[in-house]
Amino acid sequence: MVASSLVAILAILPVFGFAQDLGVPLSWRKFSNSRPVSERISISQNAINQILPQLNSGTGEFNGIGYWQSGNVWTTMANQDRFAGSNVNQARVVNNLNLVFNLRANYDQFGVCCYYILTDVPDFDFRPLNSSSMMMRCGWWAQAAIAGYRAYKDNNLLSHAVATWNHVSNYVITQSQANAGRNPNKNFQLSGQCDGSTMAGGVFWRPTTDDQSVNSVTTGQTTHLDNPILRLYLTTSALLAEITGDSKYTNAAILSAQWIRNLNINSNNIVLDTVNGHDCSRSPASWLFTYNSGKFLEGLSVLADVTGDSQWRTLMVNTAAAAMKNAPWQGSDGIITEGSSTTENNDGVGFKAIFIRGLCEVFARNPSNTDLRILIHSYTDVQYNALLDLAANGNVYSANWHGPPQGFTTWGQLAALDVLGSAIIAN
Repeated sequence: MVASSLVAILAILPVFGFAQDLGVPLSWRKFSNSRPVSERISISQNAINQILPQLNSGTGEFNGIGYWQSGNVWTTMANQDRFAGSNVNQARVVNNLNLVFNLRANYDQFGVCCYYILTDVPDFDFRPLNSSSMMMRCGWWAQAAIAGYRAYKDNNLLSHAVATWNHVSNYVITQSQANAGRNPNKNFQLSGQCDGSTMAGGVFWRPTTDDQSVNSVTTGQTTHLDNPILRLYLTTSALLAEITGDSKYTNAAILSAQWIRNLNINSNNIVLDTVNGHDCSRSPASWLFTYNSGKFLEGLSVLADVTGDSQWRTLMVNTAAAAMKNAPWQGSDGIITEGSSTTENNDGVGFKAIFIRGLCEVFARNPSNTDLRILIHSYTDVQYNALLDLAANGNVYSANWHGPPQGFTTWGQLAALDVLGSAIIAN
């Protein structure tokens, strides 16, 4: 029994001692491009312009996509201006992020039901989520506020991100809570350790005291930890640490990064999805999604800069290489296949865009690692060229990056924006 438990533990632990191969696979489709930066900026902005008619000016959201996905549109628009050195999108970004925060304090979409549907993944438990799923939703909007601050140095947007961070921090497990086996917001016994590692740094997915679901990847068991909110919390904490210099954000980012490193990466350096906070059970090992690795990479790249601790950069490099070369979400041609629905929106469409954004942050923050930057540049260009060659209908893009082109859908356009924007600087 002990031996079998040890094998199970070892199966999920990352092999940190082996350096990743950073070479570019020659089977990848079109992993370079020669478009001048002015053309890349124009292509990206034109794609943004195509989605703007879908804006609901009363809510700051976009028709055809969900609340969390709408937040990511504003992030891409702010990043577009930062990458291009422009202020083309500034007024819209700032005004709408302020609007939404005023409508929904802490960007918490309270009282609004939402469906999370991953139609590309079999055997998922599809169910409507009520307002309790707010932590993921407000997390994406906090990221948009930080993106707006980075682009425009708007202190009001920074205050929105800080308020949302404080809001979510109530559901982060502290070391004292792990030791006591209790979180004050939960009515069940908390497992203080899983697989021999502390649960401190984990973030609850939903705030209801007895919640037994997570999102569409729920097992229907007891409350779970992690999913994108933890990586969102890591990234938000690290960025706030960098911006403010406040050690509380640094410490929070370190604790969450340690939790993921110790408990939620498999032996191939691919980030896993969920751990149960009560009994340490896990989501199936096959539940591997781009956004988990993408947000972890983004957070690690910032944390490495903030702390100067080489362990985070090493982990970042290994995770990045694995996610681009050994993950199940692309074939031998390198084109991402996750979230390719052309008939209805699903979360996977937004996930792959977040993955590319995380890689872009890694690229920007590691100028001395030439091999890593070439790999990221090449991987980004594979997606970029696929969009332009196979999935483009003018300035409109299909969610299926293998094509064929199709008419406009908000979710297909959303998925393209981060790729087109990242190509501005990753070349």
